[in-house]
Amino acid sequence: MDELGDLVDVTTLAVAVIGVVGALGGTLGGAVLSQRVTREQHQRADRERAEDRHDRAQQARRDLYARLNTTARAYRVAARDAVRAAERGQAAEPAVLDAAKDAWLENYSVAQMALPKDVHEIASALNRALGVGYTVVKQLPTSPDLIAAYTRAGTWFSGPLSDGVYLLRVTLRHDLGVEVQPDFAQSSSRMLAELNSERRSLRRLLTSEQAQATRSA
Repeated sequence: MDELGDLVDVTTLAVAVIGVVGALGGTLGGAVLSQRVTREQHQRADRERAEDRHDRAQQARRDLYARLNTTARAYRVAARDAVRAAERGQAAEPAVLDAAKDAWLENYSVAQMALPKDVHEIASALNRALGVGYTVVKQLPTSPDLIAAYTRAGTWFSGPLSDGVYLLRVTLRHDLGVEVQPDFAQSSSRMLAELNSERRSLRRLLTSEQAQATRSA
């Protein structure tokens, strides 16, 4: 009889222990599961914040590129129109050209701090080319040969400088992944070299003419 009682006590104790262990295991399992859920929620929130930062950075870059493209085109057109007006004997409004120049330089200044190296190289070359175009317009009145000067200006604005603005646009689109060209590196390098060569040649001619005009004054 005592043995039977002892067996009952052991069984009761075992059942109690199992119950306690089960309850404890359930509590610990619930805590682990809760921690896992919380960790996954934090990871998801971190990913969403990272994606949001990336999206905002991409949008800011697209906005900057759009402004660069727009102001570069406007600057070239304003300079070209000033030459055409002068050729027709019409009074040009310098404020229009100066405003276009200022708008471009403002965006270019911002872009210098954000552009990737290869894109910055194109934008920098175009900036110098646009500056030469501005000089072309300003030196027209003192050119020793106006007919040659008008012809040269027309060629510059419709040829090399127009190609330079186009090069900037396709470079920006390529960098954004909008228009990826397999041979882009080779074609852009060729166009950049041509733009720089034409710009240096025109700059030397303008410098020579300016020196001649100064001596004649």
